[in-house]
Amino acid sequence: MSDELLNILSSSNKDIDNQKLMDYLSGKLSQDDNHEIEKSMIDSEMMNDAVEGLEKIKSRKEVSALVDQLNSNLQKQLEKKKSKKLKRKIKDLPPLYLTIILILMIIIISFLIIKKHLDSDKAPLPIPGKTIKS
Repeated sequence: MSDELLNILSSSNKDIDNQKLMDYLSGKLSQDDNHEIEKSMIDSEMMNDAVEGLEKIKSRKEVSALVDQLNSNLQKQLEKKKSKKLKRKIKDLPPLYLTIILILMIIIISFLIIKKHLDSDKAPLPIPGKTIKS
């Protein structure tokens, strides 16, 4: 049996044995195994839906084609979501850049004002009546 058919439910539920499920559908299981699968179908709504869906498909070629189609559709949807997420990230960045630039400008201006103020305090005060010779 092809890997694609065996991996139909691989990521959905670890309790489901895909090989047993496919053997159940093809009628290759013993009575005990059939009973076990039917019991899990009663316990799990997802398992029941999976079996019902797979029973509607007649040939293995159809299953393979559907798996390929589902995979390609899933890839397309994931790519769309990735591109939308990336576009959203890019659109959200300009306010951040503007904020960073504004903060840096405030810091630089504050530094220059404080430096000028400190430099003016260090300058010698002129003594009245005396001229400073350079």
